[in-house]
Amino acid sequence: MSAQPTVVAEGVSKWFGQLVAVSDVSFDVGPGVTALLGPNGAGKSTMFRMLCGLAQPSKGTVRVLGRDPRLDVGVTRAIGLVPQQETVFERLTGREFVALAARLHGLGEPEREAERALETVGLDPADPRPLPAYSKGMRQRAKVAQAIVHDPQVLVLDEPLTGLDPRQRVDLVALFRRLGEEGRCVIVSSHVLAEVERLGSRVLVMSQGRLAAAGDFHDLRALMDDRPLRVRVRTDRPRELAGALLERGAVLGLRLDGDDSLELDTADARALARALAPVARDRGARLLEVRQLDADLEGVFRYVVEQ
Repeated sequence: MSAQPTVVAEGVSKWFGQLVAVSDVSFDVGPGVTALLGPNGAGKSTMFRMLCGLAQPSKGTVRVLGRDPRLDVGVTRAIGLVPQQETVFERLTGREFVALAARLHGLGEPEREAERALETVGLDPADPRPLPAYSKGMRQRAKVAQAIVHDPQVLVLDEPLTGLDPRQRVDLVALFRRLGEEGRCVIVSSHVLAEVERLGSRVLVMSQGRLAAAGDFHDLRALMDDRPLRVRVRTDRPRELAGALLERGAVLGLRLDGDDSLELDTADARALARALAPVARDRGARLLEVRQLDADLEGVFRYVVEQ
C-alpha cells in the first residue's frame, strides 16, 4: 500500500458567476474509506465532480494518483463514480447498463464483468426489466455496479445509500469497507450518519463551500474543549441523584428528562463516571443506563457545521 495520498486537493475553489460553490478547500485522502459530510448546498457534489475531472476548478489543483483528472483522461479509468443524479439509460436492462460501462472502460469481456459486478451488489444479471422499472434502491445498486465493474483504484460515491432499505444499506456498507480494506481509496458522501459511522471514522466535513473539519471524528470530538460533553443517565431516583451531583460539583449543568432520565453536561466524562456510582449508592439510587450522547459522528457533525 502506497504511503502517498491517492487524492489531493490544494486550495480548490469553484464558482459559477457570483455563486461560490467551493471555497479554498485543501485535503488529501489515502487508501481506505473516507466520508465526505455536509448539509445540502455545502459543495459536496461540486467537489466530487472536480475530483473526477467532470468540472474544472476555478482556482487550485486536484490530483488523483498524482495526475490531473481534467487534463489526463487516462486517470479516469482508475476512478469509479456513483453520481447522485438519477439519470440512467431508460431502455437498458441492468446488465446492459453495466456492460456498457465495461465497454467504455475497454474491458475484454464486458458481459462477464457486468454479471460479476451486478452479483456483487446483490442484483440479478438475468433480470429482463429496464432500469426505470427498478426500485430506487435497485437503481442505486446498479449505479454502484457500473462504478466498480472496471475494478477502479479510486471510488467516488455521492449519496450511494439513498433509497436503500436497511438490509441493502448493511450490505453496501460492508462492500465499501471491504473495498477500502483491499487498498482502494473510497470517498463516500451521505446524510445517513449512522451508516457512515459504520464505514469508519475518517471524515471530511464541508459547510457553506468550505472545509470545516478533517480527520478522525473521535479525535475531532476530543478537541472540542469549548463544548461540554453530554451524558444521559437513567435512574429510579433522578431528582435525588441530580441534587447530589450538583452539590459535589460533578457536572456543569443538568436537565431532567422524563420520569427516570437526566441529561448531564460535564467537562470530564471519566471523572463523572467515577463519581456516579458512589453518589448513587449514597442516595439509594439505581443506575439503569449511562450513555454519552454526543461522542458519535452525529454530535461531531452538528457541532462543526454550527460553528
